[in-house]
Amino acid sequence: MGKMLSFDNVNFFYQTKKEEIQALKDLTFDVDENEFASIVGPSGCGKTTILSLIAGLLEASSGEILLSGTPIKDSDDRIGYMFQRDHLFEWRTIWQNVTLSLEIKKQPNADQIREQAKELLKKYDLYDFISAKPRELSGGMRQRVALIRTLVMQPKLLLLDEPFSALDFQTRLKVCDDVYDIIKSENKTAILVTHDISEALSMSDKVVVLSSRPASVKHIQMLKFNGETPLSRREDPSFGKIFDLIWKQLTNEKDNKQT
Repeated sequence: MGKMLSFDNVNFFYQTKKEEIQALKDLTFDVDENEFASIVGPSGCGKTTILSLIAGLLEASSGEILLSGTPIKDSDDRIGYMFQRDHLFEWRTIWQNVTLSLEIKKQPNADQIREQAKELLKKYDLYDFISAKPRELSGGMRQRVALIRTLVMQPKLLLLDEPFSALDFQTRLKVCDDVYDIIKSENKTAILVTHDISEALSMSDKVVVLSSRPASVKHIQMLKFNGETPLSRREDPSFGKIFDLIWKQLTNEKDNKQT
């Protein structure tokens, strides 16, 4: 299994009206192919900045970011991005939302993309709703549609920026299972940014714990729980112990900052 993504001593500075602020400091970590990695850290430490660097929305001040061994700015690999809200267009049908990319940019393999969209909608129990509008769907179904819309473009890497944060707790647990199942079934590499430690542990193969700003890697926790789904993994006897370990990493960070 090769490396899908590598951060090597990445630094990032941004300018305010008053001063230059360092958001990331010597950030170094890897994500392997088909791995599900989560990033957790104190509020404001730079988690979303990391996703923006991967997506090419920002450029590192120094250091190197590689995607499949190629500098990220030179890579042809597609990256899919799921945001906190599903961003479905309420006036468009589910089918029109899922195939939106074909209207935005002409694709040489448009027929193949449409066929894949149909197959994904059938596979994940949404095909009966292709003529429906987003408001007619539950929050969980909307997130599945948003994920399928991202997957039809065949990204090599999926970025998930707190995609469940707008959902109530019960729906969130169910949608975590659904999204995890889709990502694993489609053999995708994924990076989840979340404030929820339990969510990170239940979905991930690896959790990257960041320090407060400027963010650097404080701890990397490899995970191997019993259970085939995020919900069942929460019942593993070691789940609580690892939760406490990561919680202490984060709370010690806050305590140290205050003293």
